Amino acid sequence: MTIAVMPNTQARRLFLARHLLMEAPSGPAKGADLAGLIKDLGFVQLDSVNTFARAHDLILWSRRQQYRPRALELALARDKQVFEHWTHDAATIPMEFYPFWKLRFQRSAIALEKRWGKDRRAGFMEKTETIMRQISDEGCCSSADVGRDEVKGSGGWWDWHPSKTALEYLWHAGHLAVARREGFRKIYDLTERVIPAEHLNAHSPQDEAIDWHCWQAMLRLGFATSGEVAAFWDTVTKSEAKDWCAGALADGRIVEIDVQSADGSLRRHVALPGLMDNPVPEPSSRVRILSPFDPALRDRKRAERLFGFHYRIEIFVPAPKRHYGYYVFPVLEGDRLIGRIDMKRNTEVLDITAFWPEAGVAMGPGRINRLEQELARAARFGGCHSTRFSTGWIKH
Repeated sequence: MTIAVMPNTQARRLFLARHLLMEAPSGPAKGADLAGLIKDLGFVQLDSVNTFARAHDLILWSRRQQYRPRALELALARDKQVFEHWTHDAATIPMEFYPFWKLRFQRSAIALEKRWGKDRRAGFMEKTETIMRQISDEGCCSSADVGRDEVKGSGGWWDWHPSKTALEYLWHAGHLAVARREGFRKIYDLTERVIPAEHLNAHSPQDEAIDWHCWQAMLRLGFATSGEVAAFWDTVTKSEAKDWCAGALADGRIVEIDVQSADGSLRRHVALPGLMDNPVPEPSSRVRILSPFDPALRDRKRAERLFGFHYRIEIFVPAPKRHYGYYVFPVLEGDRLIGRIDMKRNTEVLDITAFWPEAGVAMGPGRINRLEQELARAARFGGCHSTRFSTGWIKH
């Protein structure tokens, strides 16, 4: 049987469309609209870095520029439209997905008890009952409210005191839930006091949960390798995803295609049937500032393969070898990543230090104007009244 080939241009556009980056960034982005946006994406990664806006807020703003952070706070704490837990990292997840997260709770409890029992301070499991009783009797708490008589470590997350480790373990295992955030600090409560009963009491067998995770990943990716299916939610194993793909291929739920990379090479993927027949809108010339944790770029190897965009957050690279700043933002124009920009909020001014165009990207007056317009919009979103450009900010 002949394997269909998806050209790179079509692959980029389909992939961006699946990640809601081919449509105009308009809409109210609160209430039901925001909940629908998060559901379409699958999840939104949370991160504390706040160079000019928090990373998760930037993910939502780049798709709905009327979005404001308060809307996500209300979706979690008041409206119960989302819950917080883990994919490959901390994330905001649609509440209706909660029953399928019970597979993760089970697996996390086993894995963390084993791993943290080796590399964390001893005694954290003995603290779990005390913490559950404290929260049951006294109400919500944060990590600052537990283990008051324990020596606090200064070595980072690997040096948490036992009660802090126990608190995180109970959250990962599903016994506690995040009721709200204060600043960026998680406030925990008993799961039954946070998760609505219809979701809390719903159950799915393991086989059904694995099928759900794999199929829902395919719906959001459009095309993927089995490894990318597994990595989307980071709950099913690579082996489970590989077996699922084999079964779904046999059942005709997915098909095989070859996807052309930016360098012209072909790589075998599975895809939704008829995906290549779907019309994809022509990209606009709109420029967008993306979060470094944008779901379209989370898999750095895939981003390089599809877009020819080599992107890393260079946290641990020695300064003399660093090509860019510590935390630079990808810049998308249409269906092409055109560069990365270094900027930071300085009181009420957004300071733009440098923009590095990708190879072959000409910075003519029109493109510079579109970039400056987006930076002005980003400044307003970040609470700045103006932008300020360093001399020679466009690097050649």
